[in-house]
Amino acid sequence: MLPFDEDLGAAAYISASASSAVDPELVKVRDQILSLDPFGHRFARTLRETIDQLLNGEVTGRYDWKTLFKTEKTHAGTLVEINLQREFGFGDGVEMDYRIAGVDVDCKFSQTFGSWMIPPEALGHLCLVVWADDYQTLWSAGLVRILPELLNEGNNRDRKITISARNRQRIHWIWHRAPLPENVLLHLPPETRSAILSLPSGQRRVNELFRRVQQRRIGRGVVRTVAQQYDYMARIREAKGRARTVLREEGILVVGHYEKHQEIARTLGVPVPRSGELVSFRVVGAKARHGAAPRVVLDCREWVLADDNDPQEPGPLLPRHTAG
Repeated sequence: MLPFDEDLGAAAYISASASSAVDPELVKVRDQILSLDPFGHRFARTLRETIDQLLNGEVTGRYDWKTLFKTEKTHAGTLVEINLQREFGFGDGVEMDYRIAGVDVDCKFSQTFGSWMIPPEALGHLCLVVWADDYQTLWSAGLVRILPELLNEGNNRDRKITISARNRQRIHWIWHRAPLPENVLLHLPPETRSAILSLPSGQRRVNELFRRVQQRRIGRGVVRTVAQQYDYMARIREAKGRARTVLREEGILVVGHYEKHQEIARTLGVPVPRSGELVSFRVVGAKARHGAAPRVVLDCREWVLADDNDPQEPGPLLPRHTAG
């Protein structure tokens, strides 16, 4: 059983049945993957980035899987396979996609759980089956030895077949129904999303995003889609008219995944941004009425997380940071 991780959630676990008595090669592959990514953070981030890559929000403004063309959805499996190989440095397989811990492993992705299309040549081999759903904000990844008795009888024109529903319990989950980094735009109330996306300039849309969507992790893919500009991350930087500068006048801070920024978020009790993420929240100068509320010292003054009763006031500069 994996140690509990508050970011990944209790849904992340290794199937108890995945023991050496079941399939020694499967256990070798599982252990190698876990040695590279003990809590699934890299795996989840790669899936998030792959979906964002398909949506191509910077160019198209899309944020919803349903707006992809059929050919793009078909291409998703190939992109997942490529991006996981790049992220983890898996070697090329002899007969299958990957070589992991000396074992040939095929990789299959589906946005519909259970719809992994298994080619005839995968029979007898291990398969890494991957699922991610932007609407449920969940993902899974598991290993299964492809055996004839696990498969449905019907073949499509490519002779690809699926694992039957009754045999999906034979999949040895490395992570099952774990949280996928959120596609924030997809899950916003329609009126909030419209208020952001209807603004005429990328900079104003980015400012409004962090003004309206506070205390919530926002990935670069969301910023890219909102800005629809090549230098989308520049819309956030400390400069005239940019998000951090404009919003600081309203007491709103935008912290990134840098160590000093993470510590501010952690101390104040807001979501801590992970790699490639940002979180905004409003602060006010600490006063006696704030009692024992958590506080941080910035610009030689104590600050607390603002609530609805706190009047708006300009906030402090964030500490300078280095990547980390």
